[in-house]
Amino acid sequence: MSQQLSLVAIVVPTYDEGIACYCGALGFDLLEDTDRGGGKRWVRVAPPGSVGTALLLAEADGPEQEAAVGNVAGGRVGLFLSTDDFWRDHERYVAAGVEFEEEPRVEDYGTVAVFRDLLGNRWDLIQPA
Repeated sequence: MSQQLSLVAIVVPTYDEGIACYCGALGFDLLEDTDRGGGKRWVRVAPPGSVGTALLLAEADGPEQEAAVGNVAGGRVGLFLSTDDFWRDHERYVAAGVEFEEEPRVEDYGTVAVFRDLLGNRWDLIQPA
């Protein structure tokens, strides 16, 4: 048996704001943006060079979903972005207005810092040791 996690849905205010956040500020690739009719789109993004899992941007529909924007893991770090060059990406994100909640630190597992994307979701940027 073989399984693979292929998509993780992220609720965004609008598709275009989600694309601006992930493809603009974070430099992700826009893999797909397909009109599904009725105002719905199938929008997939992923970090450059990524294989496998991508984010599915889901436009908020109603108050309950709007309240979930920027709170993908209930206030915890819920997304983990591995990189081959922590300092390159840290510098790029700071220049793009991404808010880091802490100074970078070196742990036994790698170099890491917590940041919030432009929608408010908390991430670890990590370069594994």
